[in-house]
Amino acid sequence: MLALEFPGSDKLIAMINAAVTGDCQRHTTDCIRNGLSGLIRNRAMTLPACVLEPVADHYARRELYRCELTGFSVVAMTWGPGQGTAIHDHSGVWCVEGIVEGQLEITQYDLRGRDGDRFQFEPVGTTLAGAGSAGSLIPPHEYHTIRNPSATDIAVSLHIYKQALTCCAHFHPAGEGWYTKAERQLGLDEAA
Repeated sequence: MLALEFPGSDKLIAMINAAVTGDCQRHTTDCIRNGLSGLIRNRAMTLPACVLEPVADHYARRELYRCELTGFSVVAMTWGPGQGTAIHDHSGVWCVEGIVEGQLEITQYDLRGRDGDRFQFEPVGTTLAGAGSAGSLIPPHEYHTIRNPSATDIAVSLHIYKQALTCCAHFHPAGEGWYTKAERQLGLDEAA
């Protein structure tokens, strides 16, 4: 079991453990989303100092906890000014995302068409989320982008995945509203 202890980590892990006991993804993610939002808003946890350090050339992914029994994973992501993602999925894995510091712009997409290796997406909503906000992704409604809209400030988000997310698909513009798919292995930055 990977575990990086920090103030409130016991409350976070207990809340997630209680939520993942059922077999309904919607209920599980609702419980985690509400619990995570409450922990953040009540300042019931303080993430380790390492998650406040951005990485210059990419958003940082630092795994704070992985449960050997159920497989869920807790990853802190640090977004430097302007950093973000391409349209991507979560490889069929549910996720709950909560904003701990700063703001993130999150855009959801629906898959509208596919022609062989080309995909068409339609943006269906953009949210500017601040500290204490939390949302969930349940496949097949998992296509989205995340971006730190600030030119000066970092943002930190906490992501709880059903299992460790080690790869996903990224979608890159190919012209005329089409995107091509590329599998991407997801690395982790050091958490200390």
